[in-house]
Amino acid sequence: MKFALTSRGQSLADPMDARFGRADYLLICEDDKVLKVIDNLGNKSQAHGVGPVTAAKLEGEGVEVLITGNGPGGNAKRVLQELGIKVYVGAMDMSGSQAVADYQAGKLKEF
Repeated sequence: MKFALTSRGQSLADPMDARFGRADYLLICEDDKVLKVIDNLGNKSQAHGVGPVTAAKLEGEGVEVLITGNGPGGNAKRVLQELGIKVYVGAMDMSGSQAVADYQAGKLKEF
């Protein structure tokens, strides 16, 4: 199963980014391996609408689950639902590896 993480860096060793739309990077992963890194830094300067834009970046990646900190806003949540991507929140103040482990252990909350 493929999943995406919001991250401040480009590896699972880097800290999670609690934000969705303005996350620095999206890591596309399978098991405990990063398959692709999506640079999302361009969204930081945008005033509005970054959540749906970020959600659209996941389209076509085969992602089934998004792991993040706080969760997306309403419009982004709608787009993610339309794409069939489940969202799990609570992965703050931890590395990407720890977030994956917590998700696999059922410790994160479905949004």
